[in-house]
Amino acid sequence: MQQPRFSAAVLMEWTRLNDRWQSEKWEAIGVMEDEGTRTTPTVLMRDPFRARWLHSGYALTLYRDEAEGYYLNLTAPQPFVFVMWRMEDGMARPSILTLSYNEAARMMDADEHVDGVPMPEQWRESLAAFVALYYRPETKQERVRPPSFKGARRDER
Repeated sequence: MQQPRFSAAVLMEWTRLNDRWQSEKWEAIGVMEDEGTRTTPTVLMRDPFRARWLHSGYALTLYRDEAEGYYLNLTAPQPFVFVMWRMEDGMARPSILTLSYNEAARMMDADEHVDGVPMPEQWRESLAAFVALYYRPETKQERVRPPSFKGARRDER
């Protein structure tokens, strides 16, 4: 079976800050379906205090080994698309998009910039079908006590 894929464009925003410690802030503020190929970012608006760019041509693929992370995302009050971005030539550029809580957490543990933006409604149904097909919760297994503890007073019942 072919792995499900979504084509996406990412909306990034730059904001000038009036702060002595930080002069600007970058963040992903939206993700939408996109049929285009990767191109140079398109400036959607710009003024001295704020600017928005649309970065198109991103592919988001679902993997079976991330099914638990997709399940966690879907069952949250607000499902997200997680956008990992990096600074390149003075501009924030999206690098990786994921729908997995677990993958996003690993990226944040690696000290990457990751923003969560609301998941497009039309993606939820496809993701839910994928999760139903591949996610199997771990079953709790009873703890096996080593032989050295057998017969100890606390094990007697």
